[in-house]
Amino acid sequence: MGEFTVHRVRFFDYVPSGVRCISYSEQTGRLAVARNDGSVEVYNFPANYYQEKVIPGDEKRSTESICWVSGDRLFSVGLNGEIIEYDLERLCVKYSVNGFGGPLWSIVPSPCGSQLAVGCDDGSVKLFTITPEHIVFEKSLDRQKERILCLAWHPSGSHIVAGSINMIKVFSVSSGRLLQVLKMDRRGLVGRKRECIVWGVSVLSCGEIVSVDSSGKLQFWNLEMGTLIRSYTAATSDILCIAVSQKEDSLVVGTAQGSVLQFQHLALQAGKDEKQWVATKPFQHHSRDVRAVAHSSTSLISGGLDGNIVARPLLERIKVKSYEAALRKITFPHRHLVSCAQASRLLLFQFPDHLELWRLGQTDQSGKDGDILPVKHEQELLLQLKRKGSESIRCSCISRCGSWLSYTTASRLFLHRLHYDNNNFSISKVPKFAQPPSAALHLKFSPDSKQLYVGAERGCVHIMDLSKGTCQHSHTLQPPSASSHPVHLLAASSDGSLLAVASSNSQVDIYDVKDQKYMCSVPQYNSPTTAISIHPSTNNLVIAYADQQVLEFSISQNKYTDWGRNVLQHGLHRDWLERDTPIMGIAFNPSRSKDILMHDNYMFCVIDKSLPLPDDKTVLVNQRTLKQLSVNARMSHAHAFKITRKYQPLLFMDLLDNGELVLVERTLSDIQAQLPPPMKQKKFGT
Repeated sequence: MGEFTVHRVRFFDYVPSGVRCISYSEQTGRLAVARNDGSVEVYNFPANYYQEKVIPGDEKRSTESICWVSGDRLFSVGLNGEIIEYDLERLCVKYSVNGFGGPLWSIVPSPCGSQLAVGCDDGSVKLFTITPEHIVFEKSLDRQKERILCLAWHPSGSHIVAGSINMIKVFSVSSGRLLQVLKMDRRGLVGRKRECIVWGVSVLSCGEIVSVDSSGKLQFWNLEMGTLIRSYTAATSDILCIAVSQKEDSLVVGTAQGSVLQFQHLALQAGKDEKQWVATKPFQHHSRDVRAVAHSSTSLISGGLDGNIVARPLLERIKVKSYEAALRKITFPHRHLVSCAQASRLLLFQFPDHLELWRLGQTDQSGKDGDILPVKHEQELLLQLKRKGSESIRCSCISRCGSWLSYTTASRLFLHRLHYDNNNFSISKVPKFAQPPSAALHLKFSPDSKQLYVGAERGCVHIMDLSKGTCQHSHTLQPPSASSHPVHLLAASSDGSLLAVASSNSQVDIYDVKDQKYMCSVPQYNSPTTAISIHPSTNNLVIAYADQQVLEFSISQNKYTDWGRNVLQHGLHRDWLERDTPIMGIAFNPSRSKDILMHDNYMFCVIDKSLPLPDDKTVLVNQRTLKQLSVNARMSHAHAFKITRKYQPLLFMDLLDNGELVLVERTLSDIQAQLPPPMKQKKFGT
């Protein structure tokens, strides 16, 4: 597999922000996830659940509810009292509108997608008309005393149901009048003046209201009469959220104990029409509160305070029991939060509100495979740089030599100069400089640290010149054809002459940076790119896609290499294609030009292009077996993929200039230790 001196870095204190609310679009297969830090993520479920977009958070923005409209427009409300629409091309807030109702708790679109209903803290429900470019206030329904915590439309659009404290209210959309008040049963409740908080409501086509509340009950009400039809004590804690399937034959709820419960509308007897709601499947995939659930046509989706997003497939609705039938749990971001200065042995860690710069430890000893070497100089925290303003850090980067550091928020690019004098370290901010023409979405320093590449919207890359110690906009690389998709990934050749630019629609363009011109494009693939890198000696571009495909493209010949065509014809191993997490990083071993190094969250892999590709009958992870064979037998059984799962979860991988391998790990136990304590549950024998 090759020998490396490995730095196992475990001092990156990454903790995922808890999931606050989610919304799934059946039209596009996208899941929008709003987190407690104000950030919004978009996952592409058809593309192997890939995290294709991230909109950074803001301390001034807290999201309480989020929804899709017409499949491709995303709205949210929060405690700052604003209704926000997001720009999914520029990855920022498109505009915000004051709701004039105090903090806003809920937002839901009408069944036809022409209106938005917003639940306000002052007890009002406000309706907004959706126009092609904006939203316009339409009217306010009868104002009530208690805050409106949750909303639901009748499938016909005729009624709006609002959940509040101790009651549920039914409004007429046409007249705005309050039609019914459904009072909750508070007997047996203690504390908080015996309040029963309605956390979620839904309305069925048959005219039944479904509610969940802080008493742990799932209840069904008659909308017209305002009477309770049936009640289930589904949990001993709060039920915090509810979602109903489009066919209204299944619903899912999430509890404060971390459990997800499914109820199905089943016939009481075979062959008869009479049906009843029955609890069928309990799941416990979260360690903390389940704050949001969604119901797609084939799966139950949940998000919790532990930061995990879980997609549990409904096996009875999947015709072919294949890879799609597997449980998916997304814990870590599908992008790097770590940057490496290979020449200076520095690591830059990105957090939402600050950056940390560390110097790696050193050893003066060597050993054999598997040895743990003593550290002569321990790792050292050199710098903690806090962001400016309330906006979260979108992306960050450190130059190869370690003399430049840059980060960007949604509105501004920041640049700092790092100075080293023996053991003394200092940092200076580059004074005011002309900002790039458009917002920075991705950053990359050139190998010689004389330029900063700024990936922006519409596939453009702005080149910032750093050669004179200042920052000046030099020129802009424009894509060959008009694009509305933002830059997703950047990769530069080691000599600084080439730049590969991947957009979010899987388009990959290559530019000659020195001549400032477009060279060629990789044939567009039908899956998003997750990692790209240019080989230091051959200048071939290696690309990893969300469907786990790996291809090699010759930039000089403008076509796939022989190895790349072999991959397309032969196909990759079934076990490789069925991995859960995307390839996040690609590097190359300078001492072995045929080797490609790559990693996802749960494996580190070396692909040896000189060896044959394995077929599905071959064991993919066969390193232990090969060690037990003789040298001659080992050669006959070896294949191109050499995989180890020793290092996990793995957030970053790179090679230093001296050939040492840096692997940044973040154990799940360390994350759990830093999360808020879970709800205390009485268990047998304790």
